[in-house]
Amino acid sequence: MKNFKRFTALFLAMLMLFSLSACGNSTTSDKGTEEATTSAFDIMSQFNEIGVSYPLTVTDQAGRTVTFEKAPEKIASSYYISTSLLLALGLQDKLVGIEAKANTRNIYKLAAPAIVSLPNMGTAKEFNTEACVAAAPDVVFLPMKLKKTADTLESLGIKAVVVNPEDQSLLEECITLVGKITNNVGRAEALNNSIKTFLADNKTNVSGENTPSVYLAGNSSVLSTAGSKMYQNTLLTNAGGKNVASELTDTYWANVSYEQILAWNPDYIVIAADATYTVEDILNDANLAGCNAVKNKNVVKLPNDIEAWDSPVPGSFLGSIYIASVLHPEKVTKDFYETCVTKFYESFYGFTPAK
Repeated sequence: MKNFKRFTALFLAMLMLFSLSACGNSTTSDKGTEEATTSAFDIMSQFNEIGVSYPLTVTDQAGRTVTFEKAPEKIASSYYISTSLLLALGLQDKLVGIEAKANTRNIYKLAAPAIVSLPNMGTAKEFNTEACVAAAPDVVFLPMKLKKTADTLESLGIKAVVVNPEDQSLLEECITLVGKITNNVGRAEALNNSIKTFLADNKTNVSGENTPSVYLAGNSSVLSTAGSKMYQNTLLTNAGGKNVASELTDTYWANVSYEQILAWNPDYIVIAADATYTVEDILNDANLAGCNAVKNKNVVKLPNDIEAWDSPVPGSFLGSIYIASVLHPEKVTKDFYETCVTKFYESFYGFTPAK
């Protein structure tokens, strides 16, 4: 029966991929795009009945082995990425603690406003062990930066799982891991199938097109960018663009000079969703006046009214679709992008985004 369900899920995913393949094509009507997208999400979101056998032993994304005697009833997360994923898996009612600055996350206010007032588990720089112990979670999800904290929590009798979704493959692995631990395998499969289907569709739509060069400017400064080891590099390649900073191998935001940006001379500049500066700031920056992206006014900022898609959250594929609609508007339409956003958050987060 298990194999049959997997085969069925795979077959339906392939079927949906076929039905979506023309969604972004300029010869497809907006109505046809919406119908195909709706059908895909309606089918995928129904895979909710796959159970997990406990005791369950898993290997987290830091290579640590963790055993669960039963599905966790009380869950904590000190990482925005894992918190957003837990909401996508429908687990908001089991959360007993989340990361600091939760009130700055629009996605929480839209999908599960009550979690904003949960105990603060701290940040990647300073974990709140005392608050975590007081909340007594059955499992805590942590970023790779808190691997040592995970070991400390284990010594205190608290199960800790490290996640590290820093590329598309690792994000898929992360979704599968969290779905398995929380006894939500079916919903996790539906989520992964949705992401893979739309990214495959996006790749099909922009295949054979020119590959514009893109500079992705970080949150704090236009002189901060993401290299090949960060999820943001995947975001750009999935959109049919080439990251000019792919030669950089930093695992965090790298600082560069104006001279370096001018040497790369990107066709487009994409600003991170939570940046503290604007498109106008870049267009009016005399230091970048000679850059092709500025000359041609090809500067955009990623939307941030829901969540930061330049982070490896489940909805990050929407960032790629948005960027594709900027780089290849004749292949990936704005209407298609907006439909994807609406159907995704309705299906997995339970709210309809404002337009």
